[in-house]
Amino acid sequence: MNIIDLRSDTVTLPTKEMMDAIQNAKLGDDVLEDDFVVKKLEDETAKLTGKDAALFVPSGTMGNIISIMVHCPRGSEVILGDKSHTFKYEAGGISALGGIHSAQLSNNSDGTIDIDKIKTSIREDNVHFPKTACISLENSHNLCNGSPINIEYLSQVYNIAQENNLKVHTDGARIFNSAVALNLELKELTTYTDSITFCLSKGLSAPIGSMVCGTKEFIYHARRTRKILGGGMRQVGILASAGLISISKMTNQLKTDHLHLSQLANGLSQIKKIEINPTNYKTNILYFSITNNPFSDEEFIQHMEKQGIRFFALSKNKFRLVTHSGISDKDIHFTLNVFNNILN
Repeated sequence: MNIIDLRSDTVTLPTKEMMDAIQNAKLGDDVLEDDFVVKKLEDETAKLTGKDAALFVPSGTMGNIISIMVHCPRGSEVILGDKSHTFKYEAGGISALGGIHSAQLSNNSDGTIDIDKIKTSIREDNVHFPKTACISLENSHNLCNGSPINIEYLSQVYNIAQENNLKVHTDGARIFNSAVALNLELKELTTYTDSITFCLSKGLSAPIGSMVCGTKEFIYHARRTRKILGGGMRQVGILASAGLISISKMTNQLKTDHLHLSQLANGLSQIKKIEINPTNYKTNILYFSITNNPFSDEEFIQHMEKQGIRFFALSKNKFRLVTHSGISDKDIHFTLNVFNNILN
């Protein structure tokens, strides 16, 4: 049976061009900073994001932990959203490894945090309080409908940080999705942040890896922190070679992914038992609920998988679908028919 895997865009497979590049990569030792392909990927990434330098790391989680550890001394505080990936899904790494306290503020449905809440959460200089050192944002925002965050909001947050001598970090795991959705150049979205991470292994379809970007001084410290966390790798050009193709050739695929997501959201909205507002979804992630579901969440997912469709329930009666390069027009139509048949 053909499986239509809508669990995540992390299930994407490398293209044939990527596999050929992996096989033919010119390799060196990246810890010694002489892997030619990695250096090229880091240089190209820095140019794309408008930053001085970049660093290749094994995962987005490591990239976020590294970035916040560089910005925040032990015992200081980072302001972030209560639905952010760093708070929810990174195993408490910034606290466990960095000794960093977090102030969790409520995310709005579009992934933003109220500006006034950010302002009032910045600590006064008092021996009783941890010092606020950083504000962390997520763009696009996974748990908030995959929402892209616009420049106007990003500039507001950055200005607050500047006024209070704070740093801004952006978890841009899917920042390319945001750029496509907002019809902007990537460097426009990365202007108002001191550091940014993004994943090569999600919609961009590389097998492994993420990038960390910032100033030369920031990347110097990030490289040292990567070593501390065990993220220094040797002949990693075999992975970076796929990453070069990701950033140069895969962004057009994201437009298709967004179109498929829109088709999926509109189709699901026509099924009576499904609760979804298709106008909420601008990128490649959607969430929906079911009214009067005759099945438990687990039973429903099992019924769908028997029909060849995989996806997640992230909490009680909250399901997520994610489109990516492995999904075709035919898959979207088939998926909608199965949803309709099972629920009706």
